Amino acid sequence: MRRRARLLGVLAALVLTATNAQAECNRTDYRDQSFTYCETRITDDLRLFLNDAEDQVYGNFRKINEALARDGKTLAFAMNASMYHRDRSPVGLFIQNGEELSRIVTAEGPGNFGLLPNGVFCIEAERFTMIESRRFAAAPPACRDAVQSGPMLLIDGAYHPRFIPDSSSRLIRNGVGVSGDGKRALFAISNSAVNFHEFARFFRDYLGVPQALYLDGNVSRLHAPALRRSDWGTLLGPIIGKVVDAPAPRN
Repeated sequence: MRRRARLLGVLAALVLTATNAQAECNRTDYRDQSFTYCETRITDDLRLFLNDAEDQVYGNFRKINEALARDGKTLAFAMNASMYHRDRSPVGLFIQNGEELSRIVTAEGPGNFGLLPNGVFCIEAERFTMIESRRFAAAPPACRDAVQSGPMLLIDGAYHPRFIPDSSSRLIRNGVGVSGDGKRALFAISNSAVNFHEFARFFRDYLGVPQALYLDGNVSRLHAPALRRSDWGTLLGPIIGKVVDAPAPRN
């Protein structure tokens, strides 16, 4: 009986490992801090969301899922995509399905968004790109979807020049990084308050990406049903999410 129990335990562990390896999102500890990250590839259906069919801001993950359900789709994961104004319209560039809904902002300004260099996350046909905003404005690529935010967390593997390693400014933060070949995008949220340097370090040293962009802090939210997590609270502006076929209903 003991041998059989051990065998079942090993098999269960192998199944769990395989399941976790295929999961879009995972939770991990790094340097005594907790993060959740989600990975997507350029071949996946990654979309930006802002307004519904009635031109009203979605504001939360539930409303997006309700809209997707009409086409037999659902969110595999999603998070807030950038900073937004009081009316929840995007701050800076926002392109959705090839249509520019909000123009790029290249001037330095107050707050985290204006802490230059900031950047643009762009979904092209064959790759993800992340470009400093002024470079983007000078030679914009053909983005199907794109969103501007700031500051940049990593620029060619280097930290943003204004980051302070022991800064006391700590928040729940979320961001996105792009792999060197542009084939993968990794979205991360801290599960506890971190400063900019610590957050950027997670992208560089744990996730191994050379480019990363801060999306927001304090209002950061994640929808990851495989982890039984769907944050709620403050209504959001732009949202980014991976869309998949909804599971067939059980009989």
